[in-house]
Formats: sequence, C-alpha cells, structure tokens
Amino acid sequence: MRVRIGRGFWSSRAGLGLLAVAGLALFLAAVSFVAVYIHFARVIDARLAGPVFQATSHVFGAARQIGLGEKLTLSELATYLRRAGYTESELSLADLPDTLGRFKISGHSIEIRPGSNSFFSRHNALRVEIVGNEVSRILSLDDGSWREVAEVEPALITNLFDQRREKRRLVRFADLPKVLVDAVLTAEDRRFFEHAGIDFIGIARAALVDIRRGEKAQGGSTITMQVARNFFLTPSRTWRRKLAEILIAIQLEQRFTKEEIFELYANQVYLGNRGSFSLNGFGEAAQVYFNKDVKQLSLPEAAYLAAIIRGPNLFSPQRYPERAAGARNNLIEAMAEHGVVSRAEADAARRTPLEVARGSVGASDAPYFVDMVKDRLLDRYSESDLISQSYRIYTTLDLDLQRAAAEAVRLGMAEMDKQVAARYRRGKARGEEVPPVQVALVALDPKTGEIKALIGGRDYGQSQLNRAVARRQPGSVFKPFVYAAAFSNGVEGRQPMVTPTTEVLDSPTTFTFEGQEYTPNNYGDQFHGVVSLRTALALSLNVATVGLAEMIGYDRVVDISQRVGFGNHIKATPAVALGAYELTPVEVAAGYTAFANGGARTDPLFITQVTTPDGKLLERNPPQTHPALDPRVAFVMTNMMEDVLNRGTGVVVRARGFSAPAAGKTGTSHDGWFAGYTSNLLCVVWVGYDDNRELGLSGAASAAPIWAEFMKRAVELAPYRGVQPFVAPEGIVMATVDPESGELATALCSTSLQEAFVAGTEPTSYCVLHGGERAAGATGEHPSWLSRLFGTKQQTGTQPAAAPTEGGSQGQTAVSGTENPSIGGQPPAGPGKATPDSAEPKKKSVLRRFWGALAGETKDKKQEEKDQAKP
Repeated sequence: MRVRIGRGFWSSRAGLGLLAVAGLALFLAAVSFVAVYIHFARVIDARLAGPVFQATSHVFGAARQIGLGEKLTLSELATYLRRAGYTESELSLADLPDTLGRFKISGHSIEIRPGSNSFFSRHNALRVEIVGNEVSRILSLDDGSWREVAEVEPALITNLFDQRREKRRLVRFADLPKVLVDAVLTAEDRRFFEHAGIDFIGIARAALVDIRRGEKAQGGSTITMQVARNFFLTPSRTWRRKLAEILIAIQLEQRFTKEEIFELYANQVYLGNRGSFSLNGFGEAAQVYFNKDVKQLSLPEAAYLAAIIRGPNLFSPQRYPERAAGARNNLIEAMAEHGVVSRAEADAARRTPLEVARGSVGASDAPYFVDMVKDRLLDRYSESDLISQSYRIYTTLDLDLQRAAAEAVRLGMAEMDKQVAARYRRGKARGEEVPPVQVALVALDPKTGEIKALIGGRDYGQSQLNRAVARRQPGSVFKPFVYAAAFSNGVEGRQPMVTPTTEVLDSPTTFTFEGQEYTPNNYGDQFHGVVSLRTALALSLNVATVGLAEMIGYDRVVDISQRVGFGNHIKATPAVALGAYELTPVEVAAGYTAFANGGARTDPLFITQVTTPDGKLLERNPPQTHPALDPRVAFVMTNMMEDVLNRGTGVVVRARGFSAPAAGKTGTSHDGWFAGYTSNLLCVVWVGYDDNRELGLSGAASAAPIWAEFMKRAVELAPYRGVQPFVAPEGIVMATVDPESGELATALCSTSLQEAFVAGTEPTSYCVLHGGERAAGATGEHPSWLSRLFGTKQQTGTQPAAAPTEGGSQGQTAVSGTENPSIGGQPPAGPGKATPDSAEPKKKSVLRRFWGALAGETKDKKQEEKDQAKP
C-alpha cells in the first residue's frame, strides 16, 4: 500500500519556496560564520605571530656592587636578581638557554651564575655568603679568589617607551604567586579554569541589566573574552563587538591552554598610570605600586592590584586612599567567603594598612634620566629600531642612589613648600596662588663622570621638562672658578700672584667696564671690610669676588670657565664673577669634577654600552677626562670649599647631620643652588621657579638642605661609604699661619691655622704682630729665636700631606668668628695686597690695632720697615 503525502502548505509552491529561502539563509549564515571564524583566526594569527608584546629596547642601570660588611639579606639579594632577569633554578645554564643567568640559595649563601646574554657574558660567577643579614664573604667561582667587592647583573630600569606610552615587565604564569591568581579569579572570573571561555549566565545577567538601564554598560566578560577584546578589538561597548569577543574567545580556548591565556591577560591588563605612562601588567604594577618583584606580593598587595582592575584611576591610593583600601578589603572578604583564604588570613590582611611606594619624582624608573638616554640614542639609532629590536642599553644609573635622591627631594621640597607658603602669606603676594617650586638634582662619580642619580623635576606626570639640563644663572656656585683663575697665576708665572691669605676689600664699590658702571651688592646688604680670599669665599662675598676678578682680569675667568667645559657663551664682564651667565645643573656638576678629580674635568656619562639581544656590542662609551686645572690649584680650592661647609654659608649641611669630609659652595641667583662633593661622589642641587621669578630664598636655605639629606643617605650605601679626607698633591705647602697677619705663626699667636699654598707662594715671614722677624733669606739676616723655635711650615714631597681634617687647627680658625676677619699674607716677589682700588686705604681690624698697640708700633710703621727691607 502506498502512502501519499497530502497536499498542504509545505508541499505547495509557496511552502517549497519558503523552505528554499530558509535553506539558503542557513547556508549563507553558515558560510558567513565560517568566513568570520576564518577571519578572526587570521586576526589571531597575525596578532600573535612573533613576539606577542612589542620587542622594545630595555634600559638597565649600573651593575650592582656588593661589599663585605654590607647590610643585606638573602631575600633582598634574591629579589634584586629576579628583577634583573635571573631565574632561581637548580638547572644548569645549558638547560636555561633564554635566561640572563640563574641563582640558587643554599643555607647562608647564594650562588650567582651569569648566562651568555648577561652583562658579564657568563663571567663573574659568584658565591655570596650572608650571615646575620650582613655580607661575610664573596667568592669568585671563576678563579677561586676571595673578593672585598663584587658586581652583579644590572637591574632593569624600564623599557624604552613605544608611541602608545605603555610600560610593562613581562611575566610568565609560573612567576605569578598563587595569592595573586586567586585574587584575580575572585574579582574577575571565578569559573575561569572550568568554562570554555564563555560564561553564558554572566552574559545573560549583563544583558538583563543593560535592558533595564537602557544602555550597554554591563560587562559579563570572562578573562578569555577580556583577552580577546584587549588584544584584537576596540573598547567600544556594542553587541557586534560582544559577538566578536565570543568568537575570538572560542578560538583562544581551542588554541591555547588556560595558563597561556591567563599569562596574556596578566601582561596586558591596564592598572593605572605613573606620570604620563600607562601601567600594563602585574609585573610593572608590582614594581611601581609596591617596589616589589611580582613573586613577592603579599595577600593585601595582590588583592589591591586585583581590586583596581575595573577602575585603576577610581581607586588611586594617592588620590582616594579610603576608597582604594575599601576596594581591597571588599575583595579580601569575597576571597574569604569563597574559601580562597581563611578567615584569619582575611582578617589580618584587612587590618594591614595600604602602603604604596612613593613615586612622585620617579624613584622607580627615573623618567627624566630615561628621557636623556632616549634623546641620546635617537642621535645614533632610528626610533623604529629602538622600539622593535630589543636593544639592551646599559646606563650608569645607581637605582639605590636614585631612590635616595628621590627621598631627599621629597623631604626637602615639602619643607620648601612650607617656607614659600609662609612667605606668600606675609608678603606682598598675599592672596596670590602659591606657585609650585621646582627642583633638579644631579649626582655623579667625579672620577669617571658617570651620572649615578638624576631628578629633573617634582612630578614627571605634570611636567616632562628636565630641569637638570635647563640653563639658569648659577650665581655663587660659579665663584670657585674665579678663585681658581686667580690661584692659577701662581703656577703659570702670571701677575698678580695671590694666595688664600691675600686680602681684598669688601665694601660698597662701583666698577667701571667699557664705559658702563656695575655696582654689585652682597647678600643681605652686609659688608665685611678687608678680608682674606678664604673668608671671602667662605662667606660668599660678592663685591670682594668681583674685585678679585677685576684684579686678575675678567678674561682669565672666562679662560678657566672654558677649560672646565662651560662653553663660549660666558663673557669677560664684571658680572661673570657672580655667575650671571647661564649653565645647566649637569654642566655645573661637570665643571666641579675639575676640583674633585685633582684638576681633571670628566665629561658627563650616562650610557656605558648598547648591545643586541644576543650580546653583540653596538657601542661602548668609556670615561673621558680632560686637563682643566693644575692639581695644586684644585686642591687649594677644595681646601677652601671645605671651610664653606664647616663655617661658611654652607654650614647648614653640618647642622643637618652630614659630617663626612666634603667641600662645596652655595649659590643664590633668582634660584637656589648647592654644589658639593666628597672623595667619591659629587652632587649639584637646583631649586627655583620655571618662569624664572625670584625664589626669595638663599641656596643655603633651599638647595643645601636637600644636598645634605641626599648625601647622608648616599654615604650609607656601599659604593659611597668609604669617604676619605682630601689628599694634597705634590707641590702643596701646608703652612701654619696667623689669621691676623697671614704670616707664619709663632707661639705667641693666640690663634693659628693650617693654610694650603701652591709651593713658592707661601709666606716667608713670621708673624711680626707676635714676636716674629723677617725670615732668613729675605734680608740676609738670621731669624729670631722665636722664629727658629716656633715657626713651622711643611711642603709635600713624594709622600703627599693629608689635608687638615675636621676638628683640627684649621677647623677651629679658618674663618674667624669675629665680624670682620682679616687674614693677610704677603706672597714672595712682592705682589702686594689685592684690593679693587690700590688707592683705597686699607681698613684695620680691631685685633690688628690691639696687637699693634701692644707691640708699641703701628701696622703702617711695620709695613714701612718691611718695604725698606725688600731686596
């Protein structure tokens, strides 16, 4: 029996036509789905072909020094090595081909073995033994020798920024601590390791909320979908994009493991800003927010990073500390409710204060320094190469010293803000908005010129202007070069010949130059009459310094300034003596190396070498030095600048607790300056306004306190701890002189000081005010018994004489406590006294008149007798 289908709608022509259309639509939909699927497959292939993240070049700091006796724990050293890119492993380097090196901890020691791509190229294997949180022994595993100091791998400062201004430190899934993974899953996708990339319940819930609100605001995205969106799509909130997310997520789940997907997420997720750069990934965020390697994150720290994923700027710990702590605590509570952490762990974590690393001046990544590096590299390499070739750029920056600089600046500028605000409240500017004061700090090794720390402003995010390389009037920090020019006469056979005891007149004076009048004034309108050059420099006396420059010739000052690298823009005018011609803090620091480095000027250096990822050397930059000053002149200037700190305008440095042997000079123009150095570190600080308005504070009140705070921290670090007294070179005479007469002291002199002279310029007469006579050899007469018994002087020979240390006779009397100290000495060959006007009668100090009366004769009569006795 045949069954016949009844004639109905689906067997009609219309029904069959509809079925055909439906079939065609299904076919087209299938074809479209396959086409879209293939399209997104190609998108994924194109995006993930080669390096997933841009292979930008990396900037490294200087090699880390470790010294015997240094306070250091095994954990701290291990953390440093991880940041430098080393792997903690028992495997040999042959089994770790892609690592810079490896380390392993065994008992109280840590073994460090560099890899082929290391800064040291496999050499410099070490075993560091640490007992009682102190480095006890360092063994070279290359040659079996014991070392007092060793270097380990330079740490990464940052990557060279790409055009999107993103910063990240790539991490592997294995690098992420479990507590961070748990926190992220709790906050973002609790079923991540269970679903196939799509949480349909979550999507339905998000859609329902969107319908109720009438807008597309809800997420519902899984971690896989977030990876799809962040890597392959735009951030627009549309259903079309949501469909694309789903399709890409399905493919990602098919092609990658869950761990690989989470790793992509962990390196791409946006976690806020630092300055003008976006922070991407947990590796960079851990460093910026907590100054830690990601492996070292604690529960409260991991919870904070996970909690801010949905709104990093809404939960900024600087701007909204209570809101940030609340978000963290809510996530910790959620982790406890889902059994991820115990109730006790959650309660303890919630009680922990939310403390993030300070980064207002770029302590973690030295942005102003990195900008200098990038600008320098762009002179030699294309930007595309720097972004794509993964060059390894090794610099001179000491990250520990950079952090010390950042902290000193933070403390000093907080104090500056209070002073400026108080001045605006009580001054004519009352009611005006208090402008922000800016700052720059440059610290370098005076022997090599290597820049060890650099800060170019208070907040890189607000202003990228690098004030460390911006020209401003240096004021009195330039004065030492005037005095150096004067003392150079003694070694170059020029006249007039002057010494630290030569007297100059410090009183209101108008100087005439090329038909123009120039009337300088002293700071605070204070004048001191007749003073020695030592006193004039220690008290930073303007008129006395211009008088000295006029006496030796302004062109001599310009000549010395060019020798130390200050360029051709400085002119031979009276204003040159007071630092009227602009210099940058980096230029000032380079100039001061001539004093700190025995007369040799060292060029500033901040890039030591550049290599390719496989270790091929592209460039190497050794230190460059140039003769600038005679070593004897450099030492005399250092000796005089020690007095600036010990009892001159820089005494605030000592009052702030910095006691190591050091020399320096304050400066006050529109701005405040301080430049100073120890035997192994030189630092220049500038404080002022960007618009060049008057700061209204001296260098002693503005820049010197920051310098002191920085140097106190610096000398606690191993490379800068061994500060030594400054040592005199051959050809320096240390003579004990009377500060009143400037002549060789006798036992009857109430005070005396050890004065430094270039050999041949030292005084030859004993103090006539206190029992001395003309020395033998000057008149052919024999010296008195007082002179033979008590007069002393010492010339350096093959064994250089050490400079007088703090607390010696010089330290007691180098700058008199009287109002008008007058220390005079008559150099040989009769150069005469250095006064701005030879016709000006020389003023007598109270002590000089007293001793003259006591001796029964006036100073003028004694001078007359001396003049008659000259050959």
